[in-house]
This record gives sequence, C-alpha cells and structure tokens, in this order.
Amino acid sequence: MKRAGVRTPGARPPLALAVPALLAVAFLALPLAGILARTEWGELADHLTSPGTVQALRLSLLVSFWALGLSLLLGVPLAWLLARVQFPGKAFVRSLVLLPMVLPPTVGGVALLLAFGRRGLLGPWLEGTFGITLPFHTSGAVLAATFVAMPFLVISLEGALGGLRPRYEETAASLGASPVRVFLTVTLPMVAPGVLAGAALTWARALGEFGATITFAGNLPGTTQTLPLQVYLLLQDEPEAATSVSLLLLAIAMGVLIALRGRWTGTPSAERRSGGPVEEPPAAEEPPAEVPPSGAASPAPSGGHWSLHADVTGFTFLTLDADPGTTIAVVGPNGAGKTTLLRALLGLTPRAHAELRLGGEDVTALPPHRRRVAWVPQDGALFPHLSALANTAYGLRAQGVPRAGARREARAWLDRLGVGHLAHRRPGQLSGGQAQRVALARALAARPRLLVLDEPLAALDQTTRAHVRHTLRTHLAGFGGVCLIVTHDPVEAVSLADRVLVLQDGRALQDAAPAEVTRHPRSPWVARMLGRNAWPGTATPDGLALDGGGVLVAAEPPPPGTPALAIVAPEAVSLHRRKPAGSPRNVWPGTVREITTSGSRLRVLVTSVEAPDLVAEITPQAAAELGIAEGVPVWTSVKATETTVVTL
Repeated sequence: MKRAGVRTPGARPPLALAVPALLAVAFLALPLAGILARTEWGELADHLTSPGTVQALRLSLLVSFWALGLSLLLGVPLAWLLARVQFPGKAFVRSLVLLPMVLPPTVGGVALLLAFGRRGLLGPWLEGTFGITLPFHTSGAVLAATFVAMPFLVISLEGALGGLRPRYEETAASLGASPVRVFLTVTLPMVAPGVLAGAALTWARALGEFGATITFAGNLPGTTQTLPLQVYLLLQDEPEAATSVSLLLLAIAMGVLIALRGRWTGTPSAERRSGGPVEEPPAAEEPPAEVPPSGAASPAPSGGHWSLHADVTGFTFLTLDADPGTTIAVVGPNGAGKTTLLRALLGLTPRAHAELRLGGEDVTALPPHRRRVAWVPQDGALFPHLSALANTAYGLRAQGVPRAGARREARAWLDRLGVGHLAHRRPGQLSGGQAQRVALARALAARPRLLVLDEPLAALDQTTRAHVRHTLRTHLAGFGGVCLIVTHDPVEAVSLADRVLVLQDGRALQDAAPAEVTRHPRSPWVARMLGRNAWPGTATPDGLALDGGGVLVAAEPPPPGTPALAIVAPEAVSLHRRKPAGSPRNVWPGTVREITTSGSRLRVLVTSVEAPDLVAEITPQAAAELGIAEGVPVWTSVKATETTVVTL
C-alpha cells in the first residue's frame, strides 16, 4: 500500500510551480539563517544572562502566561459560541476576532489607548471607580498581549469544535447532563488537541508581542519592557546582544511550532485518541448476554412505568400513544421523518415540535437534559476519552448519583449485557457489537422514561447483529417505559417491536402490529423492505391500473376508483422463456436485468415496457434449466389469486 504523502517514483512537480515554491522557502529561511550566521556564539551565554535580559525575560513570561489565562477564560466560550450557536451578526463577531491578526500592532495599541487610556472610553471610569490605570503598567502589557494573541486560540478551537460531531454532546444531554456539564466533561476533553494547539500559539504570540505593547503600555524597565522591547533597545547600542536575544525568541517560537507538528486546528479524532477500532471477535468469545457473572450485582430498579403521549407538529406531523413497556419500530424511506421524530421527542431540532407527556408528567417545556429521554445513535456515540465503565456511569453521575454508587450500578448493567469484563476498555478498543452493548447499557443505566434507538444495529455484521438483537429484546422486555427504534431491517422491526409505525413524508401511513404490517403493508417502501413486489395504482373492475403503467388482474379488487397497493410475493412470480399458456391472468414480456442471491434461492429483477419492474424468486436449478442470465428475454406470469390488494 502506498503511504500518504510519499511521492510516486518518477513523478516530478512542474518547474513552473517548483521554482517559485523553492524561492518562497529561501525567502522565509534566509532571515533566520542571517540570525544564525551573525550570532556571537562565544558570548551567547553572557548576552542571555545579563541583568536586563533576565529581567525582560521574566516579565515576558509573566505577561504571556497572564495573557494566555485571559485568552482561555474569554476565548474558549467565544469559540464555542461561534461554532455551536447561530445568532444575528455572527459574521461580524468573527470579523472582530480576526481583526487583531490583520491590524498593524501599533494601530492596535492606539485603539487600546483610546479605549482604556486615561482619556479613553473606559479609562477614566476604571481609574475613578477602581483606581486601575492600565497604560504604563504591567497590566497594560497583559491587555495588549491578550488583544493580539487571543484570536489564535479562538480560531484554533472553533475549527476543532467544528470538527466535533454534535451527536456526542446531544447524547450526553439525553443522559441528563446539563449544558455546562456537557461542555466540561465531553466537549472540552474531545477538543483537547485544539485547545492545546490554540493555547500554544496564543502563548507564543503573546511572548513575542511588541507594537501594541510599546504603544499602549510604554517601555518601562521592570514594568512593561518585555523581551521584544529589550531587543529593540539593544539594537541601538549592542546589536550582537540583540541578535542573541532574537535567537532565543526564535528558538522558543520554533519549539512551539515543532511540538504542534502542523495540528493548528486540533480537529478531534476518536480513533486517533483511543487507538482505533478493533476487529469484531467471533461471537463465541463473548459470554452470554443474559446471564450475569457469578456474584454480579443487579442494577437498581428503574422505579416505575411510564406511558407515552406525543403530538408532533412541523416537518413530522402525527400523534403517538403507547402504554408502558411498548416497543415501537419506526420505519420508512429516507426523508420520511424518522430521525426528525426522534429528535423532536428529545427536544433537539427546530424542524418539529413535540407536545410530550411521559407517564403523568408534561415534559414539553423541559430542556433535553431534564426530559429523561435517553438516545442511542446509530454508532453508539460512546465518549472516546472515557472507559466503558465511565461511559455507562455518565448518566447516573449527571443526575447526582455518588461516584461509587454510579460505578457499581454501571458495572451491573455491563454485566447484564455481557460486557462487564470490558469495563476498563475505551471505545476504540471495543468491537462493534461490544460498543453497541455498552451504548445500550449506558442508556438503560440512565433510568430513562423513554428510550429512542436510531438504527442501533445498522453498523454491525449479520452474526453480531443477531446476538445484539437477542440481547436488546431480552432487556427491552423488562423496560418500564416506551422504546422507539428506527430501523431499515424488517427482521428487527418484526422481532423487536410490539408495533410498527410507518412514516412517509412526515406522516403516519400505518401503525399496527408487525404481523398486520407484514400481511397488509400500506406503503410500497415497506412492502419492498419485506421483500415483496409492490405497485400502487387505482382499482378497476378487474384489478388495478398501475401508476407505473400496465394493468394487473386481481381476484378480489376493491371498488373501482379506489387508490390501492398491489402486493405480490417474489416466489409467486413465474419465469418462462416463451409466452405461457393456461391459467395465469397476468403475463408480461421482459428482460432480466439483475440476478442476486437470497439464501439458497436467486432473486431475478425483470424489467418490462408493459408493466413495472418486478422481482421473481427461483431456485438455481430452475435458473439453469431456463438459461436465465442478465440480458436474456423472458416472460413473467402472476396468477390473480396470488395478488394481494390493500386499499390506501
């Protein structure tokens, strides 16, 4: 495998680009080489240890670290605001942040003087009320350094926050964590590289600040004369000493940049931070999910039973009622409003609004972290900086449970789901099935009243999916609230749910038991998801006039003019190389377009100009006898008695 960044042998950059690029490198490197060439190496130590230089260095360190502290205190919240909140004037605020980076430093000093000087906008008030005079004082140097350096922190951290997917924070909120707790325990740890990169750049910029400092704070030895100002003075009387001090500042700046290694934005990466995902182990290596290890404690009871009543308006428009212990599978095509429904119940989207009652409590006006609605996203969204045990205990800790009790209950849930032996591992060290069980344990441990699962098994392979499905079914049986599961898998919908809610264009098309939806699906998408041919049309005296063209004869059509859906099982479709004679009422010519395997049988897609596309299911032996292959012309037939018609 070719490594990224390694040039292919023989591939040369064009001279028209290479020459200017080399000139640019030379242009940037030559001044640095000049410092190295003109440095008096024998007198370097004497120059750097002179009293004036030592005093200026101490002051520079004091000023730069205070500037870094102020930048962190003010810049981190500002970066979060720019990255996470939409508000009027956001572009203007971002321009203000960038302004000190493009403003001439002396102009910045003049601006600070006119704002905080003795005759500035705030200067007289600060001096008269608090006795604070910023110009010609060390605090003025700190203010000047903060003004020019803080943008580096804000830009770096905003980039890191932009790369952090909000689902981690949303999941934490659904577990009961307040916005401040989410910020401190999830957001900041996950963007730590961005914070560190921004802090390093901010400190280095504050250490080297000159123009704004001398203009606003002056050049007083021991008070505002920082190391860059010391270089300026030494150039007039001792240029060799100025070169030595410049070399010191250059070494500090290069050290910071080399330590960062190009990670200016510090974009979070769960795999980089946690070691990367591991391969899925065989299912037999995991202990049974249903039986906790000997001596394992049982989780605390959930404490009650909660029904669900929701009136959802907006993009998704429906009313949903469910008794305690009900599991509802939410299905529908992409864009039908499934995820919008879940996020409306969580209170996380402006696209839809849910009037929500859980048990006897109206939680509509409550923020997400107080609704007791736990969410498991498709990939689990385990916090990569926390172990499986800490992840599972997160919701309990957010709700005020003491650390020891939260960890004890969390371990009991992990044991119940068969991953207690992995409590010490971080998410990057877990397989897909293990991570999904930990995510489920975390949600159940948070004692939710409503559990929403967004395609929880979609990222798993078939073997692991079967095991996790069995685990999920086992533990949902004892859940006292209502569970909603978004899925595209008919097996999940049938095996896990008491009801199936079919959405289309944000509306409830069908809400019935799995058996009823399987027998009489009212959506072409659901019928196809279940593996059946489905064609919408309008009833005629003999059958249906199909929307896609053609006529289908049915044994028991509804009254003429009724919108209806014709459903034909693939095994009810017969294939022939010649036009069949006999009893079939529906016969169409077509062409084989695709052949796929379904277990021990073949599914053959046939297209026709006289009827919609349809799928037939035949045995490999029948396919061989008929000479079925892609592009082969065939005839299809369906008996009228094999057609099910569902009114819409």
